[in-house]
Amino acid sequence: MKKYESKEIHELSGKLLGQEMILEGWIKNHRKQKEFGFIDFFDGTHFKSIQIVYDNKLSDFDKINKFHVGSAIRVEGKLIESQGTGQSYEIQASNIILEGDCPEDYPIQPKRHSREFLREQAYLRPRVNLFQAVFRIRSIAAAAIHNYFQERGYVYFHSPIITGSDAEGAGEMFKVTTLDIENIAKNEIKDIDYKKDFFGKKASLTVSGQLQAEAFALAFKKVYTFGPTFRAENSNTKTHASEFWMIEPEIAFTDLDGVMEVEEEMLKYVINYVLTNAKSELEFLDKFVEEGLIKKLENVVSKKAVKITHKEAIKILKESGKAFENTPEYGQDLATEHEKYLTSEHFNSPVFVTDWPKDIKAFYMRLNDDNETVAAVDLLVPGAGELMGGSQREERADILEKRMDEMGVPKEELYWYINLRKFGGCKHGGFGMGFERLLIYITGVENIRDVIPFPRTPNNCEF
Repeated sequence: MKKYESKEIHELSGKLLGQEMILEGWIKNHRKQKEFGFIDFFDGTHFKSIQIVYDNKLSDFDKINKFHVGSAIRVEGKLIESQGTGQSYEIQASNIILEGDCPEDYPIQPKRHSREFLREQAYLRPRVNLFQAVFRIRSIAAAAIHNYFQERGYVYFHSPIITGSDAEGAGEMFKVTTLDIENIAKNEIKDIDYKKDFFGKKASLTVSGQLQAEAFALAFKKVYTFGPTFRAENSNTKTHASEFWMIEPEIAFTDLDGVMEVEEEMLKYVINYVLTNAKSELEFLDKFVEEGLIKKLENVVSKKAVKITHKEAIKILKESGKAFENTPEYGQDLATEHEKYLTSEHFNSPVFVTDWPKDIKAFYMRLNDDNETVAAVDLLVPGAGELMGGSQREERADILEKRMDEMGVPKEELYWYINLRKFGGCKHGGFGMGFERLLIYITGVENIRDVIPFPRTPNNCEF
């Protein structure tokens, strides 16, 4: 008797009817009757469960009838056409073996649980339908991202997790140290003596792999990072976490238009890949999480993104006649309500907002000829707002150094970054996309804590 997985059965059911087989997995639900029993079985290889039917002809019928929800089982039986409604086929069991019992107080019972409760059971929540869907989509989307870049000749670059520089200049970084925090060594002016620390200097967890990726882009032409980043930002919103994953491509010999082209193409590729490879999961999410989810995703794939400048965006908002909670102003950032108005009401399509005021953007973004704006871009999508942020990087060493001075960015520790402009530098650019922000959009699950397996947020480092 051969072992099969749910995925094979769902995809090859017609060819496997009448086949004797072995399945290994868990009990999702167990409906017991005097002469029959029905087990909703899942093994994690496919979103849909399989019904196991057994009857009192089995010698250990009474024993099987007492198996609890959550238990691990091994099923031996035959795939047959279903006699009931709700499924086309089922397993007629000839033997069911208990591999791992589960007590009656198992927290994940066959009923609807709140997401707040399930966060408290994060080590068990992958077993419920919602998180079976979310985390399979996370896996599929990650594969799509790698496929997109690998198919186009990008080098996958592993940026360092521990860094001595703050790429964003915001200072919201987790410090890394081996110093005894109960008795920290200080120098003669009572400052912490970092020379006695592990790296001999201040070190932190990275907030971005961009700066290092630029170095590799100026050697390999096209690179991308895809890994964890960290922000010590004391924020408890639905879209912020202290540990999250970022996708950051860097491309040499390109300008802002080239960056936008990659942004739009990559987004459409990933969404289309998920639409193709996670149909059951998306159908479930469309029904129970966000009505119209699939249509929303299909619209993004089919529609061309609009391009407007930041000034044009503010003008549209001011002339909209809409009473925003946050008044749109020239020279200021866009609020979430502004982004949603532009994408969902005014244009009803993805929107690129370019040429941002230099004072609210990072030091590495290329200064435009007007000396007031930088060659930066945010990609906004309907229903979510900002999804990606990118720029053409400042390739002129003298202007970069001036910008660093203006913004108080220390040049000493970033000497190598400046030297990239001196040693065969060229125009180049890239963007960053928070992976979890993308997953929130694709799944319709609005809280970042529910698209990360084990979320790390202020006052929360469980599991």
